[in-house]
Amino acid sequence: MPRPVTVAITGGIAAGKSEALAAFARHGAATISSDDVVHRLLAEDEQVREAIRARWGEEAVGNRERIGSIVFADRAELAWLEQLLHPRTRAAVDAWFAEADAPVAAAEIPLLYETGGEARFDKVVVITAPRETRTTRRDALDLRETRLIPDEEKVQRADFSYVNDGSLAALDAFVAGVVEKLLSSSAG
Repeated sequence: MPRPVTVAITGGIAAGKSEALAAFARHGAATISSDDVVHRLLAEDEQVREAIRARWGEEAVGNRERIGSIVFADRAELAWLEQLLHPRTRAAVDAWFAEADAPVAAAEIPLLYETGGEARFDKVVVITAPRETRTTRRDALDLRETRLIPDEEKVQRADFSYVNDGSLAALDAFVAGVVEKLLSSSAG
């Protein structure tokens, strides 16, 4: 089977990246979430667990809520955690892409542009939503948002973008159109 067209899905907090990823799956794409990879690393990777134990104590091991309270209150701690997790997450996603068995393979990568990861993908899809919409989806947009590249810049750099302020059916229709374009361009 030929290598799939690789797609990164990125965007702001609570913009609808996970829903877009689910729509890609409904339209035949192989999918992976880097957030799911991170959760697996925190729960199962012994090197990650040992590093967290050494840094923050036993109560933080496997406890995402505790880890969040530490890293989102202290940028230096967040930087340390990202240095621990990002290379492992990138390696896991890249290994998954190497095995993906579909014409299109999509990965949800929240910090794609922030980590310089866009060159690893054939195409990038940015999902945005107005702040009011995102706030209704998530109780509070936290300090993580201040570290993100603005949506306007992401949209300019992306191959496809969508303002997710309507229904799931509208998001699904957008994704269906993207998949159709990817398949037609890869066939030619």
